[in-house]
Amino acid sequence: MWPDNETERDFLNFSGVADTVAEIIRQADGRPTSIGISGSWGAGKSSMIKLVRSAVAKGDTATPKKFVFVEFNAWLYQGYDDARAALLEEIATKLNDEADARKTGTEKAKELLRRVNWLRAAKLSAGSALALSLGLPPIGMIGDVVGLGKSLASGIDVEDIEKGGKVATDVAKETQGLLKPKPELSPPKEIHAIRECFKEALQEMGITLVVLIDDLDRCLPPTTISTLEAIRLFLFLENTAFVIAADDAMIKHAVRQHFGGVDEDLVINYFDKLIQIPIRVPPLGTQEVRAYMMLLFVENSGMDASVREDFREKVCQQLAQSWRGKRVDKAFMQTIRSGLPPDLIHRFDTADRLAPLMTQASQIAGNPRLVKRFLNALSIRMAISHAQGVGVDEAALAKMLLFERCGNPKAYDVLTASVNQDANGKPHFLKKWEEAAVAGDKVELDPPWDDPFTREWLTIPPQLAAMDLRGVLYVSREHAPLVTPEDRLSSEGAELLAATLEHPDMASSLKERLVSLPRTETAIIMDRLLERARQEQEWGAPPILDACITLASADPSQGPRVGAFLAERPPTQIKPSIVPKIGDQPWSSIPFDAWRNSAQIAPPVKAAISRQTK
Repeated sequence: MWPDNETERDFLNFSGVADTVAEIIRQADGRPTSIGISGSWGAGKSSMIKLVRSAVAKGDTATPKKFVFVEFNAWLYQGYDDARAALLEEIATKLNDEADARKTGTEKAKELLRRVNWLRAAKLSAGSALALSLGLPPIGMIGDVVGLGKSLASGIDVEDIEKGGKVATDVAKETQGLLKPKPELSPPKEIHAIRECFKEALQEMGITLVVLIDDLDRCLPPTTISTLEAIRLFLFLENTAFVIAADDAMIKHAVRQHFGGVDEDLVINYFDKLIQIPIRVPPLGTQEVRAYMMLLFVENSGMDASVREDFREKVCQQLAQSWRGKRVDKAFMQTIRSGLPPDLIHRFDTADRLAPLMTQASQIAGNPRLVKRFLNALSIRMAISHAQGVGVDEAALAKMLLFERCGNPKAYDVLTASVNQDANGKPHFLKKWEEAAVAGDKVELDPPWDDPFTREWLTIPPQLAAMDLRGVLYVSREHAPLVTPEDRLSSEGAELLAATLEHPDMASSLKERLVSLPRTETAIIMDRLLERARQEQEWGAPPILDACITLASADPSQGPRVGAFLAERPPTQIKPSIVPKIGDQPWSSIPFDAWRNSAQIAPPVKAAISRQTK
């Protein structure tokens, strides 16, 4: 198994791009820089961030070090804290610690931290302060003060006097002990003062602050915009460099959602003003996917760390020469070290066979995260086969798993039915197709088999027509839901059930087909969705919730079932991010009422419900 984590070890020859970003930061020589690292989900942006930090640090030969790093993941704060205030505090705390360690710039760094604490104490996030400075309506306690001032300006009555006393008392209580604010303290002045303190602290310490922002495209639009607004507070100040890893399409989507109906040019301009230098994570071709899979197999081989590192370095060097026709394949891997274990060489064969299709198949398209997930699924199924004594050929299992993930679902159903119906578990109908494909002859295929992926898939060894695949299907049975005869699902209903369970986050695209199903079948599908949903241990916005919401929208009678199910979840599992997710559903009052009245539901959840119901 391979963990789905970012790494500083380069398996994809991204070091060249990372070194380029590092050189841009160094050559800026203190001038403000903002760099956007863009790429689709799972393309390797987080690893690129790690590589950039390593490259900048490696080239920093000054004593003490010139570059200081702050890493911030907005996604981790979503639902728990205000991302804007959290980023401000992260930067201020880092500078304060650095100033203490360097014995310089301490006064400015401490002043910066105190001012950030004042904003927190006043329940005013950085975004609200920005709103005030721009003349927008403020929120929170300072909003109460400002709102009271506006009402007093138009006339005073007894109720206003009583309200004024209460607000003043609340402000005094909540800011007591954190900071004694200077006279005439106001959020707009504090914003300016924070920028000045930040700039002067960096100058006194003689450092450049490199802020690395990751996982921004995983956040909901409000969190994304909050983080970008906090970044804008420090952006374009001397001695700063911001490196923002996100899918630019998702950022633009967040801008559209947040500002509502803005012109597309304004969306583009908003992003372009934040990002000076856009850099895209290089897409992987067959060569890179093959090399990546082989290195993953090397990582799990049990060889010494020094040997694995030697493989990694030599593979990346070879990839850097791929434009000259250099290849990373089984033959090359065997030149790096002799006497490799036979099972590792066998896995290199697997990578050789699968890499072209894993690059071309639209469902994987060379995405590193999806490649890793495919190999993890293969590893799990092989482990099941060993644990239960099921004789499974790994090459056959890999070929079947690839078709399961990337082939036409109707064709996969035909294939599995053929295996189940044959006394020896052999799909004989593939024989003439596989022989023709291997021979290079034209293969005439009928729907649902007639597509380019299937033609390429048929050429991959081994040929399955003569193989007993019952063991393969046995260890793969979690793919298809268990549909018993008494369920009385039509073929359309069974297909939709399989699709919503396999890809619940894409269920909205099936809504029209779900609407056309009989109500008896939508009830059965909801049974299975809720059965799967019970496996979730955290209820923020899991993909299975998308499927439940879509089905409840297609059949409104299922909505109360979803609401009752959510109301029954353990209180500790409920996260604030679920509230806006279901807030516009007609059945949302069922869980909201239950959560609002529960003493065990976290306060942030109740606060989110209050905001949503308003």
